[in-house]
Amino acid sequence: MSCTKSKEENLAKAVAKVREAASKGAQIVCLQELFTSLYFCDTEDYEHFNLAESVPGPSSDKLSALAKELGVVIIASLFEKTGSRNLSQYHSRS
Repeated sequence: MSCTKSKEENLAKAVAKVREAASKGAQIVCLQELFTSLYFCDTEDYEHFNLAESVPGPSSDKLSALAKELGVVIIASLFEKTGSRNLSQYHSRS
């Protein structure tokens, strides 16, 4: 599954692909690593911390409901937010 910079587009595409796989008989669907964004782990850019989300949260809630609806298991990798830190706490320059 190719991704864009839009979390919403990527999540919608993942939902459509899970539905497609389930309709073809899949019982377990595994999404690629960090499927809600472009893969960013090969660079060190603190802006990527803004992509983190709570688990449970919007993406995991949507996939959980989808798995229940379709009777499948979904394995998904999300960049999980840890605590209530914001970007400025990760990155400070003098």
